[in-house]
Amino acid sequence: MSSQLESLRGALADRYAVERELGRGGMATVYLARDLKHGRPVAIKVLRPEIAAALGPERFLREIEVAARLTHPHILRCTTRGKRAGPSTT
Repeated sequence: MSSQLESLRGALADRYAVERELGRGGMATVYLARDLKHGRPVAIKVLRPEIAAALGPERFLREIEVAARLTHPHILRCTTRGKRAGPSTT
């Protein structure tokens, strides 16, 4: 099990049960988790640390804002965003 996954589980344990990695791209890694409050599956996107250092979080936050405005049956709805110690998360 990856140290990033374990770190994410610890950082988000009060709100999400992080299950596994779903995929990774050029900017981030996406994890499958369960929202403990609502009992529903969620996707958590974690910005890669080297990208955050090079670009800053602004580009990632713009992506979140654009995605939150989209309505389509094949696009997940953005329900929350935040930053925890360590990885930036959404």
